[in-house]
Amino acid sequence: MGKRKRPINFESKRLYYSIKEVADHFAVNISLIRFWEKQFENINPKRTDSGTRQFTKDDIMEIEIVYNLVKDKGLTLEGARQVLKTSKSEEERRIVVIKRLQNLKKSLLSLKEEFDTLHEQQKYKKTEKE
Repeated sequence: MGKRKRPINFESKRLYYSIKEVADHFAVNISLIRFWEKQFENINPKRTDSGTRQFTKDDIMEIEIVYNLVKDKGLTLEGARQVLKTSKSEEERRIVVIKRLQNLKKSLLSLKEEFDTLHEQQKYKKTEKE
């Protein structure tokens, strides 16, 4: 059984996230985040004086692009590098659209659940009157 994703709440006003939070966000090992940092020049978190990595929302977006290319699309690291060189902005837009669609799906499922609950309540009200 794999790791479970723990999505980061980007609505908060935090500026930096730890490598553990980022790894948990993608349900990967911390070592994979470090490895991708070495393999992809676009992943470049800030470091404190003691060397602790601090990831911004932009850094996490860069990792998300790599994650999407490598894990979801199944590209090799070299293939992902080539895509980043040629059509990075297209991949960014694609990820933003996917997130919006996922949020829309979540909202629609919530509305459906609410509708089903109301429908059940109405059904019981009708049988009580009869």
